Amino acid sequence: MTQHEHCHCGEHHEEELQLNKYNAALEQYSLNISDEEVRKAVKTIITEKVHTNDTPEVKKFLLGSVELTSLKTTDSDESILALTERVNRFDEEYADLPHVAAICVYANFARTVSESLEVDGVQVTCVSGAFPSAQALMEVKIAETALALQDGATEIDMVMPVGKYLSGDYEGMCDEIDEMKQLCGERKLKVILETGCLKTAAHIKRASLLAMYAGADFIKTSTGKEQPAATPEAAYVMCQAIKEYYEKTGIQVGFKPAGGLNSVTDALIYYSIVKEVLGEKWLTHDYFRLGTSRLTNLLISEIIGEEVKFF
Repeated sequence: MTQHEHCHCGEHHEEELQLNKYNAALEQYSLNISDEEVRKAVKTIITEKVHTNDTPEVKKFLLGSVELTSLKTTDSDESILALTERVNRFDEEYADLPHVAAICVYANFARTVSESLEVDGVQVTCVSGAFPSAQALMEVKIAETALALQDGATEIDMVMPVGKYLSGDYEGMCDEIDEMKQLCGERKLKVILETGCLKTAAHIKRASLLAMYAGADFIKTSTGKEQPAATPEAAYVMCQAIKEYYEKTGIQVGFKPAGGLNSVTDALIYYSIVKEVLGEKWLTHDYFRLGTSRLTNLLISEIIGEEVKFF
């Protein structure tokens, strides 16, 4: 055997080990999950629990869970600066209400937000890694993410390489997440599953588990650029996966529904699912976020009792 052949054989062995590692991890979980059962469970939660959570306290908590998001083609330094300054002003004008959890923008606006944000405890979240398609060379994803972190991003939202997942390349998918997590270090990495492309409960659960095993600090439903975006059913399956992963590993992973959160009722539904499936331990701004732009004003309006168009 030549030296070249020998090396290649070693690489192949390493790949097999990696693949076996992820398959062994998945084998600990039941992936035999029916969409119909999920629909029924979600319907029960919505019917029985949402109205009990419809309180001013819960709405205040939800306001404090919002990642105020601007991911438009038309975003500019001026528009993102204006958004950040509204967050600063809100903290002064509505001192008795919680501030948002984060401002979520494209990676090229990390510096604009981090240099102008004055409110302690608001995170600078950047979508990175060729958002929203995740279709780029890994070197490009790494460079974009490293620059965002250098410019002050405190959290990174990446899209799982959905094409790799759907073609069964779990190792390739997990390697990308692992590399991004290593780059983020102590800073949170949220992995967007793009659940609308995964279609079934079984796929959503498998992708959730793989993302967590690869190093995700949070799993997030959607980019908001594909339809359907977040759904209560996808949220339920993801929360089940988070719960089972926590029971097996002791590692607590956060949950972020995003895309298509249009009403206060939508927010209350996601809150109720998290509360029922995961429990109080997840009802903190470290483990539960809402990715939205339009919901912020609606929540403020309901809390105050009059229409507010602040953001």
